[in-house]
Amino acid sequence: MLQNVHLMPGFLFELTKRMDTFASEGSHPTFRIFLTSDPSNAIPIDLLEQSIKLTNEPPAGFKANMNRAFVSYKAEEFDERETKIRTILFGLTYFHSVMCERRKFGPKGFNMRYPFSDGDLRDSSIVLQNYMDGAGGSGKVPWDDLKYLIGEIMYGGHIVNDWDRLLCASYLENLLNDQLLDEAELFPYAEGKASFKCPVAATHGKYLEHIENELPPETPLAFGMHPNAEIDFLTTQCINLFGILVEL
Repeated sequence: MLQNVHLMPGFLFELTKRMDTFASEGSHPTFRIFLTSDPSNAIPIDLLEQSIKLTNEPPAGFKANMNRAFVSYKAEEFDERETKIRTILFGLTYFHSVMCERRKFGPKGFNMRYPFSDGDLRDSSIVLQNYMDGAGGSGKVPWDDLKYLIGEIMYGGHIVNDWDRLLCASYLENLLNDQLLDEAELFPYAEGKASFKCPVAATHGKYLEHIENELPPETPLAFGMHPNAEIDFLTTQCINLFGILVEL
């Protein structure tokens, strides 16, 4: 049984009573119940104490984000795609990771905390494949169309601030062009202090190796930000950590 408990917290108290009954009177040996929920204070503590709890949290760090985003592509399907598509998909993985990781810098990253998700990357990849299939083998990449669809619809659909929209468009303007297909520099705002290039078309495994071995240590320079931007983020992270410890 799968149920989003966030929508019906009132039902959970009756469920807790039934689970107590099953525990005391017995139930079928194969009986299991699976519940899914967003974080909620409405879930009865008794139910939580009886449950085995699993959480799925987004990865922390630029490298972890890139790895998680890239492994969302199935290796067999990825390796069968033409070289241009593979390279652009890697570029989209980088773009997705940047958009997600900038949120940790608070107002310095974006004026609002936007709900970018793996679904945005998935849909952008589908749009890319459809456009390339529609090109009829001409080999020409419709950069302007891709920049509009990805920047104004897929990711831009979340963005309500004009400056944030301009930032998103600036990233795509630098990323989605012919230079991407020729080992483009993905950290163009780091002024040579950090470098990460888009490799030539390779296999799924080789791209993962490139992320693991070539991505430099995390730095705000990768986002075009001053190194001091990290101070505020780390301070906020420390305050939150000690706040949790005090509550515990």
